[in-house]
Amino acid sequence: NMYDEARARGIFIDADVLSRRLGAPVLLTAAVHRQGLDRVTAALEQATPGRLQIVYPKVVEQALSVITPLLPEGPISARSLALLWLSGDRVAEAWLQDRVSPPVHRELEAVRQALQERLGEDPAVVIRRTRQGLVNDLLAASLHQPVAAAGRGGFRQTLSRFTTHPLWGTVILAGVLYALYWFVGVFGAGVLVDALESRFFGEIINPWVSRWVEQLAPVPWVVDLLVGEYGLWSMGVTYAFALIFPIVTTFFLAFSVLEDSGYLPRLAALSNRMFAALGLNGKAVLPMILGLGCVTMATLTTRVLESKRERLLTVLLLALAIPCSAQLGVVMGMLAGVSLAAALIWGGMVALVLFAVGWLAARLLPGERAPLLVELPPLRWPLLSNVLLKTVARLEWYLKEVTPIFLLGAFLMFLLDRLHVLQGIIRAGEPLVTGWLGLPPEASAAFLMGFLRRDFGATGLFLMNSQGLLTPEQVVVAMVTITLFVPCIASVLIMAKEYSWRIALAIAGVVIPLALLVGGLLNHFLLWIGWGVS
Repeated sequence: NMYDEARARGIFIDADVLSRRLGAPVLLTAAVHRQGLDRVTAALEQATPGRLQIVYPKVVEQALSVITPLLPEGPISARSLALLWLSGDRVAEAWLQDRVSPPVHRELEAVRQALQERLGEDPAVVIRRTRQGLVNDLLAASLHQPVAAAGRGGFRQTLSRFTTHPLWGTVILAGVLYALYWFVGVFGAGVLVDALESRFFGEIINPWVSRWVEQLAPVPWVVDLLVGEYGLWSMGVTYAFALIFPIVTTFFLAFSVLEDSGYLPRLAALSNRMFAALGLNGKAVLPMILGLGCVTMATLTTRVLESKRERLLTVLLLALAIPCSAQLGVVMGMLAGVSLAAALIWGGMVALVLFAVGWLAARLLPGERAPLLVELPPLRWPLLSNVLLKTVARLEWYLKEVTPIFLLGAFLMFLLDRLHVLQGIIRAGEPLVTGWLGLPPEASAAFLMGFLRRDFGATGLFLMNSQGLLTPEQVVVAMVTITLFVPCIASVLIMAKEYSWRIALAIAGVVIPLALLVGGLLNHFLLWIGWGVS
């Protein structure tokens, strides 16, 4: 694949020679341009088992001939399993330990020990060296690379090096984040939301729907259920389509551009040193980045991390300080309406909490940090078709996954309001919300919605801000608190499924008090220095 990139760098591959040596078809493709994919499809229909067999030194082959008859039937060939075992593969070791009798295991160990004595070095080294020799022969026969690449690809390779440079990579990252702030926060959450929520829905759609409902169903509680303060349409549909939809659309567009350009793996490489302080490697940034789309999906992707310790650390940080796309868009929109300083305070506080908790958790959980091995694809101009396809696919997920949650949340709020429970919750939360966090009493309802989904709670705060109910200082405190708040119900369920209910509830039990503690401390600090107080 990526043969277009190879040609641009002056690299030519003789597919016919390589095919004859490997005993399998070799096809040159450029998948992003859909070049050669038809040949791949045709070749798959005629696929046969591979015919390439590596011949190892005589003593290794003799050991393999002794070992293979002793091995039980497995998911791979006996020869492949024997090679893995001789190479010291831990998975193969554990698999055999469970499936062979102690006398057979002792015989296998004796063969491996005798082979090591005859070789004078670890059999794994000899096996790797033999394979590398075959690879070198294949490259010499099929790969042709001139000394100069005709001047093509030079700028992109230079830019690629800059993106992972400790200094210039950080500068580029700051520029990317600033562009994201303006595109999602200012344009998406400002211009687009104002056009949809205030004008299209506020002046045209919602008044028409309210009149239509009142005429067709002139029953007070039905009208209240559909278009009241917590109505299915007035809250659920309006939140989902007028407030959140334009924000996530701009975020998904920006994220797809970064993804298609090849920048995200470079961000993993750049952040490797930073994550070392948390006992993680740069690979952990990939679930973190995916968490900016959906924390639930990102929790599933923690499977790619090497150890349970790294997976638990990453899940904790995802639940604590990584806002999903809808929530991040709302947060950026609110902060963009205050000032750049507000956005910097929010980002600084969330980053501080993330690193403090990660640093402490890394020291409490036993284990070692795994090294980073990540492939860096070539930087390329994003293809409009790819960007649009990815954006549409994610928006489809949003409409299917999030819209029902918003409708359910509106219905629950309606029930609590009709049963006069909501006001009781607001009054009960006043000492914490008003006294400690310094927010209006109505913010209790937003945090209550945040238990269902953090972005639902953030949207409630967004609406309060658009109505002029929050000062700049309160906006920052509210956004920091809701960002650090408990993740959505779906994320908690996935944590319980992937790990255990004990771990999921323990994480939620840490995250909620910590979010409220940090929010309150920030509130009192900002009041003390007089920031954002009118």
